[in-house]
Amino acid sequence: MYTAQGRIKQNELLTQYMPLVRRQALTLQVRLPASIELDDLIQAGMVGLLEALGRFDATQGATFATFASQRIRGAMMDELRTRDWLPRSVRRSARAVDRAVRQLEQQLGRAPEEHEIAHHLEMPLSDYQQLLNDTNSGQLLPFEELVAEGSEPVSHEPNNSPFEQLLDGQQRQTLIEAIEALPEREKLLMALYYQEELNLKEVGAVLGVTESRVSQLHSQAVSRLRARLHDSA
Repeated sequence: MYTAQGRIKQNELLTQYMPLVRRQALTLQVRLPASIELDDLIQAGMVGLLEALGRFDATQGATFATFASQRIRGAMMDELRTRDWLPRSVRRSARAVDRAVRQLEQQLGRAPEEHEIAHHLEMPLSDYQQLLNDTNSGQLLPFEELVAEGSEPVSHEPNNSPFEQLLDGQQRQTLIEAIEALPEREKLLMALYYQEELNLKEVGAVLGVTESRVSQLHSQAVSRLRARLHDSA
């Protein structure tokens, strides 16, 4: 049971950190399909904030601000992972791309070019690039899902940056090596998107390409990483 003073303190913290929930929701929303409502993200974030209030332990060394930020973001991600907005046909095609990348890397001994992947899939390059767009627009931060698949769950504990959290689990070293093996432009894209936390439009401005092209390259990079992790499993 909370004392009256405890309830007052909790209400003060809720009021103080509500703007943080909204900021994190806005940051995440720019990376998601338009069908995802901001209010849904905020609601999930408030659940995370309440959880932070109940679980914070000052003796662990982290500030409440850091702890709350991680819990808010983690709650939003958990909510979004329960949704499945990618059509099955696109998921099947995405798996076909993963297989093609895996097979071509084994045959060529290097990362295959786009036109080589398209040829392997027996489709025009334009159709392959459209498939990359379709796949990327339907995925929620697929790099995080990539790490979650086949490894330990992503930790929402404080003291780690989002990128460091992505690298938690048994496949940490394999993932680092897979990122290093990406073509330079795709490796830069991943760093800008996940480490610098730029959105697709901002990444496009840095790379000098359209937002749509960034989406394609991002989806292709994820397929390369997924293929590498599959081979190491």
